[in-house]
Order: sequence, then C-alpha cells, then structure tokens
Amino acid sequence: MISSYRDVLRLPGVLRLFLVSLVARVPHATTGVVLTLHVVTALDEGYARAGVVAAAMTVGLAIGAPWRGRLVDRVGLRRAVLPSVVVESGVWLAAPHLAYVPLIAAAFVAGVFLVPVFSVTRQSLAVLVPPAHQKAAYALDSVFTELTFMLGPVLGVLLVTQGSSALALTVVGSATVAAGLLLLWANPPTRTAGVEHAPLPPGTRVLSAHLLVVLLAAAAASFVLMGTDVSLVAALNDAGRATDVGWMIALWAGGSAVGGLLHGASPRQPSPLLLVAVLAAATLPAAFVQGPVALAVAVFVAGLPCAPALSSINATLVRLVPEQRRGEVMGWSGTMQTVGNALGAPLCGWVIDHVGAGGGFLTAAVVGGGVAGLGLVVVAVRRRRPALLAPAGAAGDVPAVPSSPAVVTSPAAETPAEVVVDDPVGARDGAAGAAPRGHTPTAP
Repeated sequence: MISSYRDVLRLPGVLRLFLVSLVARVPHATTGVVLTLHVVTALDEGYARAGVVAAAMTVGLAIGAPWRGRLVDRVGLRRAVLPSVVVESGVWLAAPHLAYVPLIAAAFVAGVFLVPVFSVTRQSLAVLVPPAHQKAAYALDSVFTELTFMLGPVLGVLLVTQGSSALALTVVGSATVAAGLLLLWANPPTRTAGVEHAPLPPGTRVLSAHLLVVLLAAAAASFVLMGTDVSLVAALNDAGRATDVGWMIALWAGGSAVGGLLHGASPRQPSPLLLVAVLAAATLPAAFVQGPVALAVAVFVAGLPCAPALSSINATLVRLVPEQRRGEVMGWSGTMQTVGNALGAPLCGWVIDHVGAGGGFLTAAVVGGGVAGLGLVVVAVRRRRPALLAPAGAAGDVPAVPSSPAVVTSPAAETPAEVVVDDPVGARDGAAGAAPRGHTPTAP
C-alpha cells in the first residue's frame, strides 16, 4: 500500500501540489463555522439567520463554480484566479464591519468568487499523474481533504473563543486571500505541456448522459454526508453530550481517511455509484445504536466509504471529458455537491425535529442510497440498450459500452494517450471523440 502512494508522491510536482492545496484549503474549511459564530455572537441574530448567511454563500458557490472552472479552461489559472483574489480581499476586509443584511450579500459574492482550490487541485492531478496512478492520487487527495476539514473548524472555534468573531473573520479572510496568492505563485498545470488540442466541434455536448450520472452520484454522496453531519450533532445534543461533537466528527473523518488509503491501494475499480450506495448502507447502523460508544463505532464505520466514494467520483470525471473542458466539469461537480448539501441539511433536519436523530441518519441513508441505486439501474439499462437494438445475428458488431476511456498509442508521446469517451453508448451526437491527450508529467 505504501509503495502506491510513494510512487505518486515521487512524480514531479505532485508533493508540492498536495502541500499547497492543504494549506490553501484550510481557510475554506474554517469559513462556515466562523461566519455562523459571528452572526450568532457579534450580531446576535440566532442560528436560523446565521443559516441564511451560510445559504447565501452556498448559492454563490453553486453559481460560481462552473463559471470559474470554464474561465480556468479558457484563459489559464493565473488570469482566472486573480479576479477572485481581488474580490475576496474587499469582501473579507469589509465583512467584520457589516450589518446582517449587507453580510448576506457579501457572503453571496464571496461564494461566487471563492478561490477554486479544490477543483484546480483535482484538475492538476489529472495532468501530473499518469492514468495508472490516478486512483491512488485521488484517494490521497481525499485524505488530505479530510485533514483540512479536521483542522479548519477547530482553528475557527479557537480564533473566536480566544479572540473575537470579528478577529476570526479578518484572519480567515486574510488567509483566503493568501491562499489565492499561494495558488497564483505555485501555478499548478491544468493542461498537459506540449500537447495541442484541436477545438471541439461546434455543438459538442460535454454534459453527456454518462457524465450526468456521475454528477448525480456527487449530489447523492453530499446528501448522505450532510445528513450524517446534522444527525450526529443532533444525537449528541439530545444525549447532553454536545462537547463530544468535535472528536466525534474527527473520528468520522478519520474513518474516511482510513477508507481512502485502503481504496487507493486496491487494484479494484468499483463504480462511483456503487461506492455511494455502500456509503449510504454504512450510515444505516448509526440510526439504531444507543449510547456514545456504539455511536462512535457507527460513525467511524460510516466514514470508511466516504473518501473512496468522493475520490472515485473525481477520478471518473476527469476521464469522461476532454482536457480543455475539465475545469468546467469539476466546477459542475462542486455545484452538484452543493445541491446535495443544500437538500440534505433541511430535509434531514425536518425529520430530526419530528422523529429524532435516528430518523435523520435513516433519511440520509435511504435517500442517498435510493438515488445511487436509481443511477445504477439507469446505467445498466443504457448498457443493455445497444444489444437490444442490434439486428439478429449482429450482436458482435455492437460496440461495448466503455467503462473507462479507450487507450491508443499517441505518436506525440512515449506514454499512451487516452481518447475521452463521454457517452455510455459510444457516441456524442455524431461528433468525433475528443483529440488524444498525453499524460507526460510536468512540474508546475
């Protein structure tokens, strides 16, 4: 297992990318808790109104992510990220001094222009890491993400409790701007060096049926995770153990990190939808356990499929689209995850209010698992359809449904280059497949 990750980290530029992204992601992981505490303590507006501020930032994220990703694809990383750094500077300098309503608007703008550290990291990994090692690379990325979300909220709470929410907002805002500057300095590659891509034919659809299914998996996974988060907090509050929330969430993230490391080292390549279904099933025991020890065990088990599901989604997405549109699609993935979060919190919260925390865990598992199961059925039907439509005796002439991109020999590189196939029935409205893209690692 260790050798798989050692091989990835030895690739030119990869270790530096992981270190830069780890530092640059921490402010994002800290923002939510700091904004909430600022609205509740400094503005004295209550948790419901704090949720409105968080929702405004979430809507901004959902709108801005595909746009920022498309901008990275078109003009490059530095020109795309620089406006975000400028706007975020103004927003976060002003935020600690704003009243409630202007803060809502500022949160929305901050979401639209949020520095795209997560999507750029995953986009760059697809360039720096050959296809044979990408599974381990994206698993490692998920583990680093878990570390970020273990550190971020704790640092945010410390800043608020040891200083003030205004100070915490200023520090987090400054760190967000610094993260953008760090990304500009590192300038990780988002395109393969030395490879020219022919323009895609007019009318080429990037959002194919196959891609939409994977994006649906991203939304379902986020629904399960957000529902689990809300239900865990509710369960501990109901038991009078609110002080245990921090280490329980850390235990949950620890389970995810363990699962991610095991997944990345495994030779198996399960479907993202299947892993999301496993994630939902692993959440079910938490709905029925009694007592803090049993809940801790259930939470750790629920975390195990988390990083595998998310890393599999990301690794699949980069294989399904041409390199020159990859940033946009990673943005759409962020949007779908935001949609899952936005649906999971209120729906599971409503169930918790009526039947208790166990119902929240159950809702997260049933809804998320149901969506994943429906996706698996759709994929199975589409894979069978070409064979069903083939004339008698011609079944052997029907092309197999690609489960991964085809590999051809590229005359421009020593390593194989992938031909992106983003339609599960092997066609793209009659358009030819994307031009081959090389995977020769290049340092940023």
